[in-house]
Amino acid sequence: MLRATLAFLALALSAIAMPALTQTGGDPFGSLQWPELKRGYLGEKAVVLFDPDHVLVEAPAFAEDPMNVPVSVSVRGLTDVVQIVVIVDRNPIRKVLEFQPLVPDVVLPAINFRFKLEQASPVRAAVKTRDGVWHVGGAWVDAAGGGCTVPGASRRDGSWARTLGEVGARRFDRNDGGTRLRLRVMHPMDTGLANGIPAFYMNRLAVFEAAGRELLRLRTYEPLSENPVLSFDFGPLPPGPLKLVGSDNNGNRIARIIE
Repeated sequence: MLRATLAFLALALSAIAMPALTQTGGDPFGSLQWPELKRGYLGEKAVVLFDPDHVLVEAPAFAEDPMNVPVSVSVRGLTDVVQIVVIVDRNPIRKVLEFQPLVPDVVLPAINFRFKLEQASPVRAAVKTRDGVWHVGGAWVDAAGGGCTVPGASRRDGSWARTLGEVGARRFDRNDGGTRLRLRVMHPMDTGLANGIPAFYMNRLAVFEAAGRELLRLRTYEPLSENPVLSFDFGPLPPGPLKLVGSDNNGNRIARIIE
């Protein structure tokens, strides 16, 4: 009798769980937004693997400053990475960036950045390999909210116009013999969701080696934090300076030679 009762309870629980799994597409965060995100950003027929062992997303458990949430994305044990897309389920503007390491033997599939978070949400990195498969990792970040709908500090004090497009850059030697490049690009990164302030954001960056070969390409969107700070990791770099070029959605140009 006890065995029959336990079997009935297990069947009942599985019947309850199945609709939830179906509605979320098996998402480990149980997010009802995930099936829509998959269709919209990865493709209706995309092959997706939830793969936290290979796609590491590091972020604070709680966003003390929802306008500057630090995130580190790194890929381990996957070869032929062609694209990394960062998506935030519950942001009003969900896509944060798209990163393409164009020269795999030079550019590592890793990026650090800060972004604006409107409310508690999964933060995901979807990593596409050359075989067309998307490997997805993520982290849950709690927040008091409001990061996307208020103006940034430089917009409030008016200083953005004096510093627009200025670039600070540093190269650091890593312990493994590679190089880390850290950039800060001055830009208000307005989402268009604060009253009276239209969307105004940096949308493209690329890094070239001295000989002119493009090493990496980055598309950025409104949720990236004001005055974005970005870090990229390289293996051994060819000799000579690097060249950074970019633009924003109003056509303003960004350029810097990095020695």
